[in-house]
Amino acid sequence: MDTKTTLSSDFYSLDIRGMTCASCVGRIEKAVQKIAGVEAISVNLATEQARVRLKQGSSITIEEIIKAIDKAGYEAHPSLPPGIAQQSSKLSWGMDGFTKVLISFALTIPLVMPMVLMPFGIMWSLSPRWQLALATPIQFILGWHFYVAGIKSLITGVGNMDLLIAIGTSAAYGLSLYQILTQSHYEHDLYFEGSAVIISMVLLGKWLEAKAKKQTSEAIRALQKLWPENAKVLSTSIENEALNLTDYRVLPLDQVLPTDRIIVLPGERIAVDGMILSGQSHVDESLLTGESEPVRKQVNDQVIGGSMNGEGVLVIQVQAIGIESVLSKIISLVEEAQTKKAPIQKLVDQVSAIFVPSVIAIAVITGLANWIYLDSIQIAILRAVSVLVIACPCALGLATPAAIMTGTGIAAHFGILIKDPQVLEFAHRINVVAFDKTGTLTIGHPRLIEVIPITNENNHTQDILASAAGLQLGSEHPLAKALLDFVSEKDILPITATENKALTGIGIEGKPTHGPWANELLCLQSIASLKDHSQYSDIESRIASASLEGRTISILRVKSEASPIIAAFVFGDEIKANAKQAIEALHHLGIRTAMISGDNLSSAQRVGKVIGIDEVFAQVLPGNKAAIIEKLKSSSFSKERQWVAMIGDGINDAPALAVADVGMAMSTGTDVAIQSAGITLIRGDLSLVPNAIDISKKTWNKIRQNLFWAFIFNTAGIPLAALGYLSPMVAGSAMALSSFFVLSNALLLKQWAVKQLK
Repeated sequence: MDTKTTLSSDFYSLDIRGMTCASCVGRIEKAVQKIAGVEAISVNLATEQARVRLKQGSSITIEEIIKAIDKAGYEAHPSLPPGIAQQSSKLSWGMDGFTKVLISFALTIPLVMPMVLMPFGIMWSLSPRWQLALATPIQFILGWHFYVAGIKSLITGVGNMDLLIAIGTSAAYGLSLYQILTQSHYEHDLYFEGSAVIISMVLLGKWLEAKAKKQTSEAIRALQKLWPENAKVLSTSIENEALNLTDYRVLPLDQVLPTDRIIVLPGERIAVDGMILSGQSHVDESLLTGESEPVRKQVNDQVIGGSMNGEGVLVIQVQAIGIESVLSKIISLVEEAQTKKAPIQKLVDQVSAIFVPSVIAIAVITGLANWIYLDSIQIAILRAVSVLVIACPCALGLATPAAIMTGTGIAAHFGILIKDPQVLEFAHRINVVAFDKTGTLTIGHPRLIEVIPITNENNHTQDILASAAGLQLGSEHPLAKALLDFVSEKDILPITATENKALTGIGIEGKPTHGPWANELLCLQSIASLKDHSQYSDIESRIASASLEGRTISILRVKSEASPIIAAFVFGDEIKANAKQAIEALHHLGIRTAMISGDNLSSAQRVGKVIGIDEVFAQVLPGNKAAIIEKLKSSSFSKERQWVAMIGDGINDAPALAVADVGMAMSTGTDVAIQSAGITLIRGDLSLVPNAIDISKKTWNKIRQNLFWAFIFNTAGIPLAALGYLSPMVAGSAMALSSFFVLSNALLLKQWAVKQLK
């Protein structure tokens, strides 16, 4: 792959092999930061990735960065862009990890068997030469990786887990070899089994880690597998009435162009983002949006690449492929979130950077103290070895990234994209949620809600709608579109009108060609333009409730002073179906709600009252929304600082989303809003708001649990080892299993699922 052409000149993403603990993270970051021209670097232990940002105008190449990482003792490769198939594993222990574990345990079992048999009164042991023969390949073949990585870390001036293992096992092995060479009675003073068990358990622990790490990134791999390898590209034009749906070529996905038209058969996965030109079907988008029910799609509807076609044959105009597609952008957002560090992780990395040197110092002090007070070099070395092994900071390095990977991955599966891990540290504190109104709590465009016959209530509503729709044919006005959409849903055929004429600031007029008002001049106009009409007071009384609710009213009448009003059309921006349930769910969590709207006070209050909003801010200019968020942070109903989440979808919501502690954008909104928010809700479904807060809280709790156990393990383990309560073998086993425990605890997040609102 030509990295110079596929990667940004000021930002590089790299896959790294060979990292074993949090100290490795610090060493790689330190090595790369020494390169002049590098502005920032972030290394993630769980994903085994690094993200490097260069200073503006820097000419640093990715090859220079890879060379620096290689010199630090690790292997680096450019990351493949989203959408390109990944290898089954990019973990440092590779496909032979389990083989190493089996061989190591096969050689270790004879060494520990005497200890197992001793409680049963069976006194048996291998000869010293056999012990040496079994321990040596474990130490210098299966454990050679620890020496290589440990020496490289020593050269760079920052130790790591490998260095601790190498020193500790070498001490136990070296002491045993010394006993063989210098003493005649050494059968009970050999510790080959100690070094062998440590290496075997660490190999087992790393293999279990690799398996658990693989599970934490399952969400990404599941998304990547949604892309089919090929697409059926039609050879004929859709405009051709005799379109032959069998006349297509099967092309690899990277050869499909935005100008192509593809055919998708029933049961096939849709390969591209596009618009349906022909056919209708139900499409399953569950792996992309979390929506469990298939969505009905027809001509002119948009489809997302990676979704599954149902029962119909679809012809689709290609609009986006590869890295420009929705699926690719979703993968990019999730990968970015999993690679970024939460602020608490940066603190952990700083601690880990000085942890290994500190542990070596403690081990040296432990050895000297035990040698002086117990007058036994053997005991002193064994206790020092136990300190070195038990203190390995593997669990500490994995605690935060493992929880973030699992939490963000499962959230993405249900349509919640957590773009910035920092929101996880804020989301559990959220006690106020502010909503934009239009497009967030409401659908975002006017709909015809009601038709009210005025003079003659016996007039058929169908005739009224058909005549009014005929006047609006061809109009792009939002209210015209709402009326035409309504009659289309009702399968009502508009009555064509002649002499159509737009009346500036008033409405539109024309003569229906047939129907009850055939050849009469009808006018569809705003109620404000009828203040001088004789029936104005009667109309006002009939539409009073709609007016109080802030609805938009249009009047259909025969254009004559003496002619009566035919009907009133009530338009409104409908409240989303589950808005009330979402607000109730937030209240159940003890969270106050607010609504910020630019609409008039009556309209905003109506929406707020219907769905149960606690506080309504109306007639707010776009530039003032951020100020409202700041006001909510220091709200008067509580002396304490409030933590505010903002939910929005428009360009004018972007500043408020950025100012809020947690910004959530509806993916149905603008790119600006989505980029300004820490969380994106793919479906634009309000039920995802309380669920997003819930998964954020649970992920944060897992981070805290993991860090607690990792710190407790090291804090309690070191003094126990120094005082002789933990043998090197027990320390090695406990160290390996602690990392697996942290990863397994994080994987419990995979049981989380979206709660359906009642």
